[in-house]
Amino acid sequence: MNYAIIAAGEGSRLVQEGVALPKPLVQLCGQPMIKRLIDIFLQCNAQSLSVIVNEQMTQVREYLESLSFPVPFNLVVKSTPSSMHSFYEVSRKFAADGKFVLTTVDTIFRADDFRRYVEAFESDSSADGYMGVTSYIDDEKPLYIDVDSQMKITAFRDTPSGSDRYISGGIYGLDSRALEVLARCVEGGVSRMRNYQRALVDEGLSLRAYPFSKIIDVDHAADILTAEKFILQK
Repeated sequence: MNYAIIAAGEGSRLVQEGVALPKPLVQLCGQPMIKRLIDIFLQCNAQSLSVIVNEQMTQVREYLESLSFPVPFNLVVKSTPSSMHSFYEVSRKFAADGKFVLTTVDTIFRADDFRRYVEAFESDSSADGYMGVTSYIDDEKPLYIDVDSQMKITAFRDTPSGSDRYISGGIYGLDSRALEVLARCVEGGVSRMRNYQRALVDEGLSLRAYPFSKIIDVDHAADILTAEKFILQK
C-alpha cells in the first residue's frame, strides 16, 4: 500500500491559541503527530510514503529529512491553495497503478482501527475507494455522507439530510481511477476536497464507507489533550 500525508496547512488556529510548534510537530503522548502517523503506516504493509508540506514549514521539512525510512520516501515542499491541490501535488509521486491511502496530518485514529481498514480495502477488488468515516462529530464543518444498505457512498453533503449516520474522517483510500478524476478537477478549476469527493460519486466510482470507532481532528489547543486521552484509552 502507498501512503501519503497532507501536512501543508498553516495551523493558524493553534498558533493563535499559543501553540508554538507547527501542527505536524505537535506532541501527542510524547511523539510528533506526523511521526505517529508514519509509524502506523509502516506497520500496515507500506510500499512507499509521501508527504507534502508548505514552503514556510522549514522546521517540518528538516524534521522529516532527518528521519530514516525502510521504504521509498517522497517529500513535496509546495504551498497550495487547498487540501485538494495538496493532494494533487503529492499524488504525482504515486505509482501509476495500485491503491493508496491519504490522510491529513491532524487526523487522529486508533492504530488497530486503521489496520483493519487497510486490510478491508486491500481485500476488496470491487471498490474504487474506501473512505474512513465516523459517527463521532468533532469537526466545525463536517462533511456528511449518505450510504446505502451495503455501505456504498451515494452522496457527500455540507448539511445533514436527517438520516445521516456518518461524517468524513479525512481518511481516503483510493485507486488510480480516482487520480484521473483528481486531475480533471484541478484542470477544471474545482476547489476543496469535498467537491472532489462529490466528483468521484458523479463520475460513477464505487466508494465504500468504512466506519472507525472515533476520529478526532486537532484544530485547537484543547484538541491536543482530547487526542491524547483518546490514544491512551483501552
